[in-house]
Amino acid sequence: MRIGILTSGGDCPGINATIRGVCKSAINHYGMEVVGIRSGFQGLLTGEAEPLTEKELSGLLNLGGTILGTSREKPFKKGGIVADSNKPALMERNIQQMGLDCVVCIGGNGTQKTAAKMAAMGLNIVSVPKTIDNDIWGTDFSFGFDSAVNIATDAIDRLHSTASAHKRVMVIEVMGHKAGWIALYSGMAGGGDVILVPEIPYDIHRIGDTILQRLKKGKPYSIVVVAEGIQTLDGKRAAEYIAQEIEYETGIETRETVLGYIQRGGSPTPFDRNLATRMGGHAAELVASGQFGRMVALKGNDITSVPLADVAGKLKLVTEQHDLVVQGRRMGVCFG
Repeated sequence: MRIGILTSGGDCPGINATIRGVCKSAINHYGMEVVGIRSGFQGLLTGEAEPLTEKELSGLLNLGGTILGTSREKPFKKGGIVADSNKPALMERNIQQMGLDCVVCIGGNGTQKTAAKMAAMGLNIVSVPKTIDNDIWGTDFSFGFDSAVNIATDAIDRLHSTASAHKRVMVIEVMGHKAGWIALYSGMAGGGDVILVPEIPYDIHRIGDTILQRLKKGKPYSIVVVAEGIQTLDGKRAAEYIAQEIEYETGIETRETVLGYIQRGGSPTPFDRNLATRMGGHAAELVASGQFGRMVALKGNDITSVPLADVAGKLKLVTEQHDLVVQGRRMGVCFG
């Protein structure tokens, strides 16, 4: 067999480890040929691709970013770099001309939606979930999430000492537009006193009361962890808005820190390296066994797969029943 592989959407730690897992399994175990498609779905439209061999796969396990490059090209939407009016047909024609028996798509929610549409066209597609936000439906965890949580937790740990020294409130903004998984996991791991996620409404007065109650108990500083996607007034950034409101409510000096793209860069954690390797290997297994139209998934400790049609258009969101939220509240953490 001859398969293509692409990476689409935002970069995150573990993509290269996944490419390595797919390709090494495909080449060494299944005797396949592998073609690397450049710049995501854009490469399927422009035909920009080249063979991948063992040589190109060396040193990928701990390397951040993606050796294949990425883009936000959405072949089922008008616009983008490629102006062809019938991009799906162009993509199908290029896949045939490249002689690809299957395309492995590594990406987030947008990529999974595109992959599902390609599968519905009758194309042989296997996908691997990739996101630091951990919001892809159908898998317990996606690679990249653990790495982002580690980076955010380290930042929170460092802010504790500054907050304590100056008796301040420190507000740290982490990624998560619609899903607050990074804020929840890093906030709990870093000992956050207030954790705000998009899925749970908050009352700024209650947050202020929580911080003042801590002051009365002899705790002169507080750590507030906020997801970037929480609701704010006047379109202000999450950390800026919450810091201003807390200072107004409490009179305590408050500072904000925005982590931003730092969470998406650098080397993956050992957990993510192993998860990416396992998911990549399972993707190659699905291709070899002809199980197309499926997304690789982690369920408990097992690597399995789910139908792409079930994944597309869904989000996995934080709920108030999640055990970290429940336990956090029992311990006095304010979730808004």
